[in-house]
Amino acid sequence: MQQPKNTQRLLRALAKQGLDVSYDDRVYKVRLNNCPDTAIAEVLLPPDFPIESKAFKQLAELTTLTNPGGGKVDRTFATPDFHPGDTGVAIGSVIQTQGMVVPAAVGSDINCGMRLHVVDLSVEDFLAQRDKFVELMKGDYFFGTRDVTMTAATSRAMFKDGIPGWLEQMTQHPMGSVAKSDFAQLWQEIEKVQFLGSMAGNARWAPSELVPASGLVRDGDLGTIGGGNHFVEIQEVIEIRNPHLAYQSHIKVGQLAIAIHSGSRTVGKYIGGMWRDKAKANWLKGYPFPNSNLFSLSTTTNPNLVAEYLEAEATAANYAFVNRLILAELLRLRLRQVYGDLAAPLVCDLPHNLTFPHSDGWIVRKGACSAAAGQLLITPGSMGTPSYLLAGLGNDRYLNSAAHGAGRSISRFELTRAGANYTESDLGLTDGVDCITLRPERRIEEAPAAYKSIDRVIDTQVTAGMVEVVAKMRPILTFKA
Repeated sequence: MQQPKNTQRLLRALAKQGLDVSYDDRVYKVRLNNCPDTAIAEVLLPPDFPIESKAFKQLAELTTLTNPGGGKVDRTFATPDFHPGDTGVAIGSVIQTQGMVVPAAVGSDINCGMRLHVVDLSVEDFLAQRDKFVELMKGDYFFGTRDVTMTAATSRAMFKDGIPGWLEQMTQHPMGSVAKSDFAQLWQEIEKVQFLGSMAGNARWAPSELVPASGLVRDGDLGTIGGGNHFVEIQEVIEIRNPHLAYQSHIKVGQLAIAIHSGSRTVGKYIGGMWRDKAKANWLKGYPFPNSNLFSLSTTTNPNLVAEYLEAEATAANYAFVNRLILAELLRLRLRQVYGDLAAPLVCDLPHNLTFPHSDGWIVRKGACSAAAGQLLITPGSMGTPSYLLAGLGNDRYLNSAAHGAGRSISRFELTRAGANYTESDLGLTDGVDCITLRPERRIEEAPAAYKSIDRVIDTQVTAGMVEVVAKMRPILTFKA
């Protein structure tokens, strides 16, 4: 394929920044000029997408990660929503490691991920009682009217075993807002969650106030959306492209869909920060720190620490699975309160930021999701553009991965700083964007203009043989914290 316009000029500019970059058939290959023996990272980008030098450099530095006690990066890849990360790891990065884990590559938003439900309710019927529904949800999501009280035993079970542990205890001792839930349905839906919503965690890694010896736990973060690009969105299914897979998931044109994007909140921040510091503190003495400041743990010199980190990460991941379940359940209960008895079945729930076991090592996805053969995944646009339900095709060239969204094109800081210079039309906010938030700046920070074209992101992955499209949805309204 012919190189995009100005590519040669851009590649020369990147070379001056210490990067060796080439382009062929939508794939950029990149590594640091002074590291010719390291693996070459690949970036799948549409020809007209911008080349962000900071993101390219972050990705190239990932390929150089090694541990002086043993361990290296085997392969590195970036999805089309690729853009710079605030902590030195580009969003959209996927790395395959051998002999080491890299806590900082996952970061503190452990198991940030997406959950999707469908609802047999038309847009017209939904909008007829929109205001009543929105006020109830604002109470749950923003004003603390939700009640997520649980026993101390339930909290420990949640951290140890995720959704099954939480459900087992909650079924025996139902309380709070979810006491009215259909627990049989929640049990059945576990199979739609990656890893069954359960990883090998341990409550010892959780903040101590959330795991008392006895009594009740009232967690102010559980069942909350979080900031940044996290959201809960009501959508309409507008197109089916794979009728067979759509039928299996009870998806039809004209239905509503519920898309939820959230993670492990302060639990992830607590555990992620703890292990970023532990990895640095346990770096082999006498060896220079990595230039990227991304510290790893070696299975050769620190096997116990590697096992403990994976257990701690799993603890935060379990919390995130339950957090998304509760966000969805609060909304499903309010739908039933306003619109009558609705099943609103789960379609899929899967992580974006996590360390995945792979062969004799691991795959770390940072702002990317698994796209194994037949796996369903939801890829959102912005709050004014479509989202897509996809099925993975298990393409090993791209490490069986896919984009987790459209990817930012303008930073939140830049939009906020220059917001007064943008009109609603400039920001893409004039075409039916219904954003429910208590912070008006969210409409600017998360405006459609801040993101790349979701259609181009999806089309590029379909052409590359990574995924196929099952269904397309359009946003109706979005809750932003």
